[in-house]
Amino acid sequence: MKIQINFLGSLIIKRFKLFIFYFIILFLCFPQISNAESISKNIETITVASKRFTESYILAEIVAQTLKNNSDYEIKTKLGLGNTTILFSALLQGNIDIYPEYLGTITKEILKQHDTLSLEQINKKLLPLKIQAGVLLGFQNSYALAMRKDQAIDLGITSISDLINHPGLKIGFSHEFLGRPDGWSALQKIYDLANLNAKGLDHGLSYSALEKKQVDLIDAYTTDAQLSNENIILLVDNKSFFPTYEAVLLYRIESFKDKPNALLALEGLSQKISQIEMRNMNANVEVRGLSFSSTAQLFITQEQISTSPISFMKQLFGQDFLRLSFEHSLLVFFSLFVAMIIGIPLGILTFLNPSIGNPILYISGVFQTIPSLALLAFLITIFQTIGPIPAITALSLYALLPIIENTNTGLSTVNPSLRESARALGANRWVCLIKIELPAAIPSIVSGVKIAAITATGTATIAAFVGAGGYGERIAQGLATNNTQTMLAGAIPAAIFATLLQALISLYARFLARYRA
Repeated sequence: MKIQINFLGSLIIKRFKLFIFYFIILFLCFPQISNAESISKNIETITVASKRFTESYILAEIVAQTLKNNSDYEIKTKLGLGNTTILFSALLQGNIDIYPEYLGTITKEILKQHDTLSLEQINKKLLPLKIQAGVLLGFQNSYALAMRKDQAIDLGITSISDLINHPGLKIGFSHEFLGRPDGWSALQKIYDLANLNAKGLDHGLSYSALEKKQVDLIDAYTTDAQLSNENIILLVDNKSFFPTYEAVLLYRIESFKDKPNALLALEGLSQKISQIEMRNMNANVEVRGLSFSSTAQLFITQEQISTSPISFMKQLFGQDFLRLSFEHSLLVFFSLFVAMIIGIPLGILTFLNPSIGNPILYISGVFQTIPSLALLAFLITIFQTIGPIPAITALSLYALLPIIENTNTGLSTVNPSLRESARALGANRWVCLIKIELPAAIPSIVSGVKIAAITATGTATIAAFVGAGGYGERIAQGLATNNTQTMLAGAIPAAIFATLLQALISLYARFLARYRA
């Protein structure tokens, strides 16, 4: 019977190793397989990207559908990648080919210029970077500050200058506005508002927070759908601080050098979107519940589309469910495997040589304190790419601490008499470690892996912000549109995935316990 159990155990372990091997090969080869298919079909690709707010999603979909309808190129989309820094870095690195931007943002945040620049001046400065701005879309979306109308009237606030007399206002600004050179810090200096303090708040949640009186002042885009609400007013920019933010397309010269048909198709969008049309399109998504693609299709075709809300189950198991599940699985399993390969040896080192291992344990703990988006931005700079590589690196770093710590703890709590008995029988230090201590520490190590797996599953949702996919795509879209249903359609599968993974690891731990017995 014991021989059969040993045979079964060795067979399962071999199969598990084989599964990991094939999983790694699949992960490494999947992008190449996709590229090979495109090459074999002689199809060139154009990748359209967007930032993480409603309008950018819609404009990217309009660009993508326009290219699909008027060219023979394969059009890919990477939506909701993040802020300007991430998008422009991806453009420079060739990870994306085009995305919607604004002249004021290009001038202030990308080119770091204080003066207002024309489109020609902007393109002259962008030329050395092999980037160009073109196709003015016809509207501008400037920053503004918004308040509840009744509160503004009660306090006598009509312009930004009036804020100086009200330091007690609760201010919630988007994180990008807080960090931009043309954002809050510069606005404070121009308007002498050093006595006001602002906290970070996702733009998708800001209007809801304003309505519920959780904040008193927010940053707004002048094409926001919620500005049609008569209970919200914009403060007058009486010192003309905010520059012109005309919508434009920012693209790589190399990507369109041999694609004249693509540029010609995009020229058809020039001056085609008015301020009112853009605000209505934002409202179609945020108020009427249309998808980004449906809203873009409605603009392009001018055909009537059903505005009936999508049921939760239909959204949960939508067309993208299998793709998102596959991407999320790749991210979690691969990052967990990397963390195990690195973390278990480091845990052993911490046990054997605390003078070296403890600093490693401390450093792995420090990684837990680094904000995920900050770490991703840093890794994008290092790897010079967006997508799975920086995402998996970040997830692996976050998963290291519980694996190292539990490996060290498991080895440290092994009964000393077992070591003494093994050494009395002539076993050296390494034989004792491999034959006695590590098998005894397996329950603790597996517990660490389980914690790391749960951490990786939850944290993997941030991968969508750098184009790595997964359930985080839905969460990002839900945040951008303040749509709880969309957020839940991403959060619930992620939670179920974590539960199933935890159960799988627990079953494997029980099997190991029986196998050892």
